Parts: sequence; C-alpha cells; structure tokens
Amino acid sequence: MKDSNLDLFDPRTAVMDSSDYTIEVARGDADFGFAFNDSNFSDRILRIEIISESAETRTDGEGCTSLADWDRNRKRRREDIKRENAFTAVDMAAAGPEEQILNQPDNIPDDGDTENQEEEAAAMIEEPQSGDEGANDVDSNWSMECSTVVKVKTLHISSPILAAKSPFFYKVNLNVHMELFSNGMRESEQRHVTLRINASGLKSEVSKKQEVDGAPLKIKENDRRFSEETALMDLLNFMYSNTLTAATAPALLDVLMAADKFEVASCMRYCSRSLRNLPMTPESALLYLDLPSSVLMAEAVQPLTDAAKQFLAVRYKDITKYQDEVLNLPLAGVEAILSSDDLQVASEDAVYDFVLKWSRIQYPKVEERREILATRLAQYIRFPYMTCRKLRKVMACNDFDHDFAQKVVVEALFFKAEAPHRQRSLAADENPNPNRRFVERAYKYRPVKVVEFELPRQQCVVYLDLKREECTNLFPSGRVYSQAFHLGGQGFFLSAHCNMDQQSSFHCFGLFLGMQEKGSVTFAVDYEFAARSKPTEEYISKYKGNYTFTGGKAVGYRNLFAIPWTSFMAEDSLYFINGILHLRAELTIRH
Repeated sequence: MKDSNLDLFDPRTAVMDSSDYTIEVARGDADFGFAFNDSNFSDRILRIEIISESAETRTDGEGCTSLADWDRNRKRRREDIKRENAFTAVDMAAAGPEEQILNQPDNIPDDGDTENQEEEAAAMIEEPQSGDEGANDVDSNWSMECSTVVKVKTLHISSPILAAKSPFFYKVNLNVHMELFSNGMRESEQRHVTLRINASGLKSEVSKKQEVDGAPLKIKENDRRFSEETALMDLLNFMYSNTLTAATAPALLDVLMAADKFEVASCMRYCSRSLRNLPMTPESALLYLDLPSSVLMAEAVQPLTDAAKQFLAVRYKDITKYQDEVLNLPLAGVEAILSSDDLQVASEDAVYDFVLKWSRIQYPKVEERREILATRLAQYIRFPYMTCRKLRKVMACNDFDHDFAQKVVVEALFFKAEAPHRQRSLAADENPNPNRRFVERAYKYRPVKVVEFELPRQQCVVYLDLKREECTNLFPSGRVYSQAFHLGGQGFFLSAHCNMDQQSSFHCFGLFLGMQEKGSVTFAVDYEFAARSKPTEEYISKYKGNYTFTGGKAVGYRNLFAIPWTSFMAEDSLYFINGILHLRAELTIRH
C-alpha cells in the first residue's frame, strides 16, 4: 500500500499505480522517453478526441510541405479562428467521476530549459469512434452543437512528468488533486483525462466568450488535420524525451504553436533553435515575424524573431537597390529593415521619403495612413538627422497629424542644438530602445552642422566630422560626400578624397566644395577650409580661395594637409582628436 501522505500530483515526484517505481522529474533535462505511453510508468489515461466543426465528417488532407503552404493555409482560416480560442482545452460540466476534462490554465511561469535527448518511438492506441461516445460530454455553455468527434486517440501518461514541463498540466493536476479531497473520491476514479482538439487547427473549444490574444492561428481546414494531430503527439513525446521528430520548418512551426498554447517553454526553445539552424529566406523570416502575438511575445521565441529581423535588415540594407521589392513587404518586414543602423541610404531624408512612399501604397486612406505612421513607422525615422529643409516639409505634410509632426520636429531641432557631448549622451541612452532615434546611421552622405548668416554678408560655416575608420576606408581612391547645405538658395556639398598628389608620387587627403547641379546658374563664392589640429585643438586655416560655380562643378585642394597619406593616418597624426577628424568650411557669397 502506498504512503497516503505522498502527493500524487506534486510535479517533483510521481508514484505510479502499477508499480512502486518512483520517478524524479524535477530535473528538466531528464530523459523519460522509455516511459512514454507505457502503462507501467503512468498514472493517467489521456483521451484525445479530434472533433469536426460540422456534422459532415471531413477526410484527412495532406499536411503542408512548404512554408508557403503553411502561410497560405493559416491565412485562409483567419476569420474563422478569430471567433474561436486556439488550443484551449474544454471544461465539461457533465463529465462523470471516471473522466476529467482538461481546462486551459492561467499564465504560470515557464518551466526550465532542457537539453536534447535521444527519442524513443512510442506506439499510439487509436480507438474507433462508435458515435455514442462522448454524448454526455457536452457543456450547455459550449456552443458546438454541430461538432462531431471523428477520431479518438488514447495513451498512457505520467501526470507529474507532464506537469513538470507544462504549467497547463500542472494546474490540471492541482485541480484534480483538490477535487479528490473535496468530493471524497478515490484516486483510481480519476484516471481518465480527456483533451479535445479541433480537426481543422488543433484548437479546443472552451468558451466562445473568450477572445484570442493578438493575431489568431490561421489554418486551412482539411489540409491541417493530420499535421496538427502529429504536432500534438510530437509535443507530448517531447515532454518525455526532450526531442522532436519534426525537422522541417512547417512541422516545427506546428509544434511551436502547440507548445505555446500548452505552455511548454522548453519545447518552444527547442523549436526556435531548430528553426534558426535552418536556412533563412525572406519568406521564412517574414513568416516568423507574423506569428500570433502570444508566440512572438514569448521569451523562448525571441532569438528566432531577432534572427529574422537581422536577416531582413542585412538583405535589404540597400533599400534603393531593392526598392520595388521592399515596397511590397508587409509592415513587420519594413519595421525590421528601418530599425537597422546599417541602412545604406544617402541620408535620413531618404528614409523619410521611403516611409511616406510605402505608407501611401499600403494605406491609401489618409486616416489609416496617419494612424500607422504615428503608432508604428514614424518611430523608425531618425528625425534629428534629417536636414532642416526636410523637417520643414514634415510640418507641412498632410500624412502626419499636425501635433505629432510638431512634436518630432521640435525634438529634432533641440537635438541639433545640443552640445556634442550631450548628443552622444542621448544616443548612448537609446541602446535599449528599438527605434534608436538619436543614433546616427552609416549614411552615404555624412551629416554636417551649418551656421548661417544673412548680415553683413550672406555666409555659412559648415562643420564636417569624419571618423578614423571612415578615412581609412577611403584608401586608395575613395571619397565620401557630405549632406547638402544651402547658401543663397543654392545647394552645396563637401567631399573628402584619397587621391594622388599632383606629381603622382604619393597618396594624400583632399577636400573639395561642390555645387549641386541646377540648370545653368552661376555662383561666385569665397571659401576657406580649416581643420582642428593638435596640440591646441583649435581650427587652423589650411586653404583659401574663390570660385565662380556653375552647375555640377567642384573646387578644392588635393593635398589639404601637405603630407603623405601615411603621415596623415599615422597614430601620432596631428589631425585626429579622439579618433575624429574635424573639418570646417566657410563660404561667403561674393558681390
């Protein structure tokens, strides 16, 4: 006779009816594959009823063989599943003492991670459906009048093993344990537990009053039944052996969905890790980002979604090269791309223009467009690094709510006015935030700071800072351009070069001033180039000149510092202060 003081439902210890064998299940990495569906190591019989949605019995279809099939099938079921609670077990009021129906638990902390173990095959017992079976298992609150049990599977389970891996089964065991004492029933009378799953999406019906959290599981009806049954069986086997038979992306996604709804965090981690090890494609990356919100929010799946975002960010970092393709991406994909610091764009102005173009294509109605920009996309536009001319256009843009536009523009202007050390501090504080609005991207055109004067003469002073790494990358014949700035209504830019000196004897650093092409306009300008230099770290004039510009022309000095490239880039160079080359150009309109 067993010790009556032992807790049969404590997930740390199980005492089986058929033997005195005690199993310790506290260790999450233990391999109990040998006990799966074995009556010698079980204290319950799990009865899995597969039900249809109508009186007409449907035939099994083939499971999905590709991610495209998986995604299409789930989208076809979107509207139906929105009205039903995916993966929820049923609570049957009419169930007798011989049978306990599983209930979906409240959220309980996840179980610990597990290591992969060798899997042992376990035979399943499949029972024919008589038609009368389960007739007494209908709850008056359960609105499935047209549902039919089309198949039944039974297997022997160890409730402590399942409880150790899943808060779902832990709460079921706790409820059963409490019922034993409150009703005075014996443990032998509570051996049968019934779980009902739907034939078209592995969902159980608990109460249609409950809403699905976030995006629902969307599955095509006939094609999914066999695959979903397999997913549940694979999940149950995993809870014993810590390994899966599923190896393809569609099969792993099926199990991932099941593991999420039955709260088996260790299996979610296993599926997430296995999916990351498979080759990533744009299709799979977008699908991983479009999983139901309950799955996306799970900590176990975070590495998978992070990998998907990184894949898209790297693949489409040159959004101008892939513009047509990126314009057709869904919102989640665009967000992953825009969140990257490594976008290969001319400037943040180009990011702003792209976001407007994408939103106008995807959301033709201005009300919907304003909503998606304000709540989702605008946070990825780094307004502080946009030019002042473009910020003026933001204020006048009808796609943004006026108050929202005013807020982001004022914030951008205040940032531009901050001292450099304060700007660096704000950028450093952005690390935990996904939008990183104060962090500078690797722009093709380097940002500049401009001070403009109208009197006594039209004049502007332009500051361009280049990192040592950026200068290193210029060798042997590269160049880097600044963002455009304006004087007297005309656009100008600076360009830094690595080139040969006029005698072609060595490489050197050059700085040039160019005017943006605009018809046949001519413009006479006095200009001066300067750079900070050690030991005083003050700006020292390096070159003065004057030039009458016409559209597209540039002027400058091929060897600004009058030294070879190797001396300019040396560790003891006079011109790099804390790894930064500080350049200044002063332009004055000649009258």
